[in-house]
Amino acid sequence: MKPMDNLARQGRDADRGGADGAAREGERSALTPADLRPLLAGLMVAMFLAALDQTIVAIALPTIGRQFNDMGNLSWIVTAYLLSGTAVAPVFGTLSDIFGRRIMIVIALSIFVAASVLCALAPNMLTLILARFLQGIGGGGIIPVVQTIIADAISPKERGEYQAYFSGVWLAAGLSGPLLGGIITEYLHWSAIFWINLPLTALALAALLPHMHRLPVNHRRRKVDWLGGALLMTSAIVILLILTWGGVRYAWSSPVIVAMGVGALMLLGAFVWYAERTAEPFLPLRLLGGSVVPFAILAGGLTVGCLLGLTVYLPMFYEVVYKLSASEAGLALLPLVALSVPGSWVAGRVMLRRHRYLWISIAGASLAAVCFGALALADQMSLWLFLVVLSVGSLGVGPMFSTTMATMQNAVARSQIGTATGAMNYARALMSSFAVAGFTAILMAALSAGGAGRENLDLARELSGADAMSAFRYIFATAGLMMAGAALSMALMEERPLAGPERDQAEPG
Repeated sequence: MKPMDNLARQGRDADRGGADGAAREGERSALTPADLRPLLAGLMVAMFLAALDQTIVAIALPTIGRQFNDMGNLSWIVTAYLLSGTAVAPVFGTLSDIFGRRIMIVIALSIFVAASVLCALAPNMLTLILARFLQGIGGGGIIPVVQTIIADAISPKERGEYQAYFSGVWLAAGLSGPLLGGIITEYLHWSAIFWINLPLTALALAALLPHMHRLPVNHRRRKVDWLGGALLMTSAIVILLILTWGGVRYAWSSPVIVAMGVGALMLLGAFVWYAERTAEPFLPLRLLGGSVVPFAILAGGLTVGCLLGLTVYLPMFYEVVYKLSASEAGLALLPLVALSVPGSWVAGRVMLRRHRYLWISIAGASLAAVCFGALALADQMSLWLFLVVLSVGSLGVGPMFSTTMATMQNAVARSQIGTATGAMNYARALMSSFAVAGFTAILMAALSAGGAGRENLDLARELSGADAMSAFRYIFATAGLMMAGAALSMALMEERPLAGPERDQAEPG
């Protein structure tokens, strides 16, 4: 009974800390519009940098492989960035709560731009991969610190209104990355992909630094739990390596994967054991309790994982089932990515103007679950009808981005927003990796059951439309279940008033 009582007490403590933090935020004076505009512009440029480098390099991989005469290790150029970026998200979030947002955003951007120079000058594949790992540390630090600065600058009630802008940044990065990378690779040199980060970083710092001193001071100096941070980061890297190698380089039941799984569990167990016994742990476990934070993290992770999994596999579906070219498949992917932005904007307006706001996310996630479920159950639709159903589902996904982050940040003490934001980004990245690995396993299992699966099958070229339609039913069904889980998580969440200025047009209900 004691551990359960202790966990319940920790959850109540977290709730009280969040309430106190919300009250303090409601009391502080907001930044003036003149201060806020350049600050937000700088934050969006910084976020764009981190998001762009997840996609821009992909189109240049064959060229890089030919130059270094090494095609076998190309995937590590992408994987190294994602591994380090995921692992350091909670680290930078926590350090921003200890040392402040200004110093940590400067450190993250400095690491990022220094690593970009190393990438551009890399003389061989190994150097490039190591530089990309370092660049991922900077990029993975930029995202949670930017989101924490947003929480300092904008009240939770108003935050959803601005979330659409940052969703638009991710959309712009996702769309422009492959296009810009292709243009640079074809007409310049692939190294220019990394050189362009220098002026963009300088622009971000020039917009941010003159105005960050006006932000409220919410960090609290305390002893850094380096051991706890190392345990958490190492466990994240091992888990991501399992998801990267499992079913690809090694069978899921292979001794290597099993041993790594046992090692990851031992590292996580050691982290939990240590966090419960140290006075000021790196990631206070009580932050993950309460009636808001765990539900927001789960809902956000399921949503991001669902969206990324579909983004990875829909182009293949279009090429095989609807016989679209690669460029046409890319265009057909736009509804999934683009229409989540207006959904996020609508949720932001609801959060700003109404006291009850969770319904928009519950309704949106439920609508997305129904749409994706319909894609799983229906026979092959015409392309236009498929895109209509997908578009409606994408609109339903959008509200989750506004509400999950704002409600989570609203529920924790101001001095721990960075830690909680890093934890959410960590969970989202892990769930995305789980989704991609899970969708791969589901697809291959469905093809094997249908007699179409064999080793080294070129899915895009050798799979028949009927086999693909049958197998992808399970992908769409899984996506529907993930969004249903996100809707349930939001329905179980406590709906707290969002701190911030009251608007005359705000309506109850």
